Amino acid sequence: MEGRPLDDIALVERAKNGDVNAYEALVQQYQELAFRVAYQVTGNAADAEDAAQEAFVNAYYALGRFRAGAPFKPWLCRIVVNEARNRRTSAQRRTVLAERALVAQSSGDSAQSPEAAAEADAFRSTLVATLRTLREDDRLILAYRLFFDLSEAEMAEALNVP
Repeated sequence: MEGRPLDDIALVERAKNGDVNAYEALVQQYQELAFRVAYQVTGNAADAEDAAQEAFVNAYYALGRFRAGAPFKPWLCRIVVNEARNRRTSAQRRTVLAERALVAQSSGDSAQSPEAAAEADAFRSTLVATLRTLREDDRLILAYRLFFDLSEAEMAEALNVP
């Protein structure tokens, strides 16, 4: 994972110079993250998919304004959140927490007992219900850290906080 930001920097530079394959590699690398972030905001899979796709288009056209050497992931997250908010606002929908996005993260323990699986499901349900009581910005902070593995610096960048 340590090499990913350096890879991102090289891919972004190549994409800025017109290398469509480099941008395609960035899209493939971050498409699931973009969908999950958008789903956090929209609460709707179809809207999240559309927002993520449109965010990648917007990011492609904004590459010229991307700060050289800056981390790509938080920059992309900001674009995804903005696009998702725009879609939610235009549709007059209320934000709900993306249960499927949270639950989709498997524990990786396929040999888990039925009791342990039931306990994990109950915990996730309680977590989702609790998170729903938070404001959108607070949910995004927790989601970025707990579910999307952004560092504190990446979170600050994504949230546009100094």
